[in-house]
Amino acid sequence: MLSVVHLTMEFSSKPVLEDISFLINRKDKIALVGKNGAGKTTLLRLIAGEQNPTSGTISRERGVRIGYLPQVMILANDTTVIEETRKAFQVTSDLQQELDNINRQLAERQDYDSAEYGRLIEMHDEYQQTLNNLQPQKAEGEIERTLSGLGFMRDDFTRPCSEFSGGWRMRIELAKILLQKPDLLLLDEPTNHLDIESIQWLEQFLKDSQSALLLVSHDRAFIDNVTNRTIEISLGRIYDYDVNYSHFVELRQERHEQQVRAYMNQQKMIQETEAFIERFRYKATKAVQVQSRIKQLEKLERLEVDLEDTSRLRLHFPPAPRSGDFPVIADSVMKAFGEHLVFQDVNFTIRRGEKVAFVGRNGEGKTTMVRCIMQQIDYLGSLRIGHNVKIGYFAQNQASLLDGELTVFETIDRVATGDIRLKIRDILGAFMFGGEASDKKVKVLSGGERSRLAMIKLLLEPVNLLILDEPTNHLDMQSKDILKDALLAFDGTLIVVSHDRYFLDGLVSKVYEFSSGKVIEHLGGIYDFLQKKNINSLQELERKTKMTPSRMQNSPAQEVTQQKSSAKLDFEEQKRKQRELRKIEKQVADTENLISQLENKQKQTEELLQLPENQTDTSLFERYNHTKHQLEQKLYEWEILSEQLQQLTQDL
Repeated sequence: MLSVVHLTMEFSSKPVLEDISFLINRKDKIALVGKNGAGKTTLLRLIAGEQNPTSGTISRERGVRIGYLPQVMILANDTTVIEETRKAFQVTSDLQQELDNINRQLAERQDYDSAEYGRLIEMHDEYQQTLNNLQPQKAEGEIERTLSGLGFMRDDFTRPCSEFSGGWRMRIELAKILLQKPDLLLLDEPTNHLDIESIQWLEQFLKDSQSALLLVSHDRAFIDNVTNRTIEISLGRIYDYDVNYSHFVELRQERHEQQVRAYMNQQKMIQETEAFIERFRYKATKAVQVQSRIKQLEKLERLEVDLEDTSRLRLHFPPAPRSGDFPVIADSVMKAFGEHLVFQDVNFTIRRGEKVAFVGRNGEGKTTMVRCIMQQIDYLGSLRIGHNVKIGYFAQNQASLLDGELTVFETIDRVATGDIRLKIRDILGAFMFGGEASDKKVKVLSGGERSRLAMIKLLLEPVNLLILDEPTNHLDMQSKDILKDALLAFDGTLIVVSHDRYFLDGLVSKVYEFSSGKVIEHLGGIYDFLQKKNINSLQELERKTKMTPSRMQNSPAQEVTQQKSSAKLDFEEQKRKQRELRKIEKQVADTENLISQLENKQKQTEELLQLPENQTDTSLFERYNHTKHQLEQKLYEWEILSEQLQQLTQDL
């Protein structure tokens, strides 16, 4: 279907991909793996036609359609979700026009035996088959199923795309690509913005899809379940394995060991040869042998091997100070932002040494609960933190708290203690800060790099309760394995918010599900929870199915009564929404005024802190931190209120 032949891609005369060749067949589901910077995204862009190679060719069969989801793209603002998704079926209109054009030519021509007529017949059959596969008559149903599978509620369909975050808008683009049913799907980190349920839906969709697949992902469970072939990019070359990722890891280890042995043997031979040359360079009796050895070295094809193998690196947390038996106890906890209820009547107890997961669809309150535990926002009820609990917290904004003037190495060197200081370079290398990257200043790092650095810093601090909010989003699979091993060996208590099933598997023994304003405790690991959820979903579907017929057995008189009642309810509902709209408008205005006051107060305190005489004034620092905490809370409340205001305005 598609062939890559002797492909080379250079940036600034440095080869990223060097003379690579491989084929993609129609049934292939390929995982494209390699370290960050190895050239995975570059290869996808080349196949998609967004870049041209330095040399070599990429050929595809006639009519092969490619769908490409990059990590970053320009997203639409001026359409609703459903309108934007319908654009996926523009291809059917184009195909129909092409088909009509071919039919017109076939009707007009009479050269039935010519090669050109035969080519038109082939194109007609090809386009007709593609059109049949797309099934445009089922477009609306396909759109609804796909958007629902990716986590959108029916009410979201008519909302403008501009109201959604970048992650949700990427889901819209993913939906469009999946609905186009291309012959080859190129997906670059498609699970980054998906929750567990959406990942499972996408996983099943790709397994059932007739499209070939070339996938870049750091979600090990996802690529294991979806792919049947693995291509690794290493040092500009590719290694092609006809197995899934887990089996590939075993085979790669064997290959790596063979490469290292061959490399070390060659290095030994080179050293011995150079020593011979140096020893006998000026002896006339050895001139012939010396020249022979020099030519031998010049002709030698030097082996390259990636010697940075951190698979055996073990990162250990400092011993956790002993805490009380119950680090966190929640008793009738409730949190709402205005009229929007996040959760209520939440009760749970986390024991010392337990490792638990907070899971659920995006927006159900997982991060909100974490922020309640951290006392960053107000709530109703009781959240008790146990005796001598020392919390280590990794949040999505953790990277912004790093000192931008320090280097990567200095940031870690300041928190490392004991023997771990001797391994700082190894640790940084494992988390993709090897070589010169460790000397970069924090202020020049990307958001993802800062997040990884914040994670390393947290790993080295002595705490007994770790709270991690999506810790693996910017880690490759090797780094995730190192982090997981460290967390398994951690003798404190762990709360982790994550959608990465492989990362959670074997790590947590209890799952708290956030759903519909409730928090439900599930004993067992993540796959036990997912199995229960599948059963629950089927039961819920069955209950809904049983309820439907009774609704259809009303008499005409009952229908009239219901219509009158419905009209009255609609009027009352409209009045209620208008009252709620005025209330939220006032709350938004009040919150904006408070934010302005807090920003001015924070700025004044910052100016005072810059004065030399105030450098040691602890009360000023406390005032600054208190104001900062209040400001963060109000900004968070303003975001929630603004979303509610947009929704209400749209409904009215």
